[in-house]
Amino acid sequence: MEKFTKLSAIAVPLDRANVDTDAIIPKQFLKSIKRSGFGPNLFDEWRYLDHGEPGMDNSKRPLNPDFVLNQSRYQGAQILLARDNFGCGSSREHAPWALEDYGIRVIIAPSFADIFYNNCFKNGLLPIVLPEETVDELFKLVEANEGFKLTVDLEQKTISGDKAISSDDGLNINFELDEFRRHCLLEGLDEIGLTLAHADEIRQYEEKQKKITPWLFNE
Repeated sequence: MEKFTKLSAIAVPLDRANVDTDAIIPKQFLKSIKRSGFGPNLFDEWRYLDHGEPGMDNSKRPLNPDFVLNQSRYQGAQILLARDNFGCGSSREHAPWALEDYGIRVIIAPSFADIFYNNCFKNGLLPIVLPEETVDELFKLVEANEGFKLTVDLEQKTISGDKAISSDDGLNINFELDEFRRHCLLEGLDEIGLTLAHADEIRQYEEKQKKITPWLFNE
């Protein structure tokens, strides 16, 4: 899993509450478990004017010009601004896979669905919970100022913005995060990585157990 320390990037504002995982990545794309290749179908039903199916050439599909991800000012965005209850619905892990494959590394919202929130950390995404009024202010700044960038510093647990646009002192927001999850993101550790970090201790334990209960290790 890729480490996350600090990111400065354009934020794309998705001004919809209760965005469920079927909207993030529709059910017909769940056949693959490769973790990659889902980015072109992120928000598929909102992003394109036709109905998407696996195997289609997305470069030839008609884009919805009104959908925010298709607007030129937000191309290359790596931060997603969202509203309440983002990631609700079914527990599909394909949702964070699609966001990460598109290029999103940070999601900022007033609240998240629990399972989606947990899945984000397992896949290198940083979901940040902020008060609704703070998220409102970020939406206003991003929508009013083309090219406005946010800087998310996980080590300092801060979000800052372009000083010349936001205020004389610049935008400076603190956020809270569980220290264990913060450590895992900073070190790029998923559950497998955490286990492998103790490989030496695991081997020592196995060697000890072979002596105590050798019959359990007979091939």
